[in-house]
Amino acid sequence: MEKLEQGLLMQPWAWLQFAENSLLAKAYITKQGYALLVSDLQQVWHEQVDTSVVSQRAKELNKRLTAPPEAFLCHLDNLLRPLLKDATHPNEATFSCDRVAEALILRVRSELSGLPFYWHFYCILASPSLVSQHLIRPLMGMSLALQCHVRELAALLRMKDLEIQDYQESGAMLSRGRLKTEPFEENSFLEQFLVEKLPEACSLGDGRPFVMNLQSLYVAVTKQEVQAEQMHQGTGETQTSSGASPQGTDSHLLNQPEQPVSSAPVLLAPEQKPMVASGPVQRSQLSKVKRKKPRGLFS
Repeated sequence: MEKLEQGLLMQPWAWLQFAENSLLAKAYITKQGYALLVSDLQQVWHEQVDTSVVSQRAKELNKRLTAPPEAFLCHLDNLLRPLLKDATHPNEATFSCDRVAEALILRVRSELSGLPFYWHFYCILASPSLVSQHLIRPLMGMSLALQCHVRELAALLRMKDLEIQDYQESGAMLSRGRLKTEPFEENSFLEQFLVEKLPEACSLGDGRPFVMNLQSLYVAVTKQEVQAEQMHQGTGETQTSSGASPQGTDSHLLNQPEQPVSSAPVLLAPEQKPMVASGPVQRSQLSKVKRKKPRGLFS
């Protein structure tokens, strides 16, 4: 599961709105399974499954559909990608979530090869180490990066002030008085910022400002974390496979999907009646449904 863990870590967070529930979520899907992380800013839930679990759950929820687990994973990838990429729900599927005890169930209702398709993500509370890996450590890294960024900008402003002072001492005059600024004084700036701007800057709300403004930095920090871990394990190990490197993993991110995981047909079992689905659905791009012939007939 190492590839799933690394892939999920380098995914950006998305902001989701389900009825009265606002959630942050990230997901990563491969041919071998998927990993999902969801948070309401008070708790964090997680699910990570392999192909055996995908096959079993598909049989339980979609009795009329028979397909390899790779085909279901491909369809889930197609459903989740627009949901996590855009701030609004896609029209091709209906999503809802329920909380049962300490678990969170994300329900998906769509259409696959002309038939209703259902999926439930059963997420349990994430372990402290997982919360640290995806939230605490990246946020600390982002804070340090932003602090370094501020210091670099402050140094640049001081250099600009020296440049302006040199111009003025050489007799240069400002043609537009409204452009005149006072020399930058870092301590005064920070004190003023803490009084006037800090409350607005720290308005976390439901997490949407974090998602909208800081995901590029979040992904950069998590990639750095993965690179540092790989270097710690040894350069020989990281060079054995390009797929284990951050660059190789990037090509399989949810926002940059790999080649279709399966072209295997989805089969229909005629003995079962389909479940009734409501809400907008999507016709899958997978191969067409093949209907099984009734018993007793020969080709």
